[in-house]
Amino acid sequence: MDSISNMIIMIKNANLAGRETVSFPFSKMKNTIAECLKQEGYIKNISKKVKMGQPILEIGLIYEDKKPKITEVERISKQSRRVYFRVKDIHSVRNGSGVLVLSTPKGILSGKVAKREQVGGEALFRLW
Repeated sequence: MDSISNMIIMIKNANLAGRETVSFPFSKMKNTIAECLKQEGYIKNISKKVKMGQPILEIGLIYEDKKPKITEVERISKQSRRVYFRVKDIHSVRNGSGVLVLSTPKGILSGKVAKREQVGGEALFRLW
C-alpha cells in the first residue's frame, strides 16, 4: 500500500475520532511531510520514538473549538499515475482554507511556499 496515502488517511481519521495523537512507522519522507504540515498549522507537534525496537513517528493533532482542523484529504499523485504542477498551475485549496503539498527539487513544500520559491513539482495531496 502507498505509505503517504496511509499516513494522511490515518491523520484524518484520528482527527475526526477526536484523538490527541496518531503514530505510524517512521520514514524520512513522512517526517518531512509532517514538518510541512506543522509549518502550515495543521498539526501541533512531531516526535520520533522507538516502540519495540522500531522507529515510529508520533504526531499531535490540532482542534479549533473542539472541531478537527483536518476534515478531508485528497491524494493527487498515486503510484500508478504521477501528477506534476508547474508554478502557474498551483492555486489555493478551498479559498485558502486548505493546503496543497508538493514534492519539489527544493524538498517537500506547501503550495504557498512553492509558488513563492517559483518552483513546481509532483503534487502529493491536498487537505482541508
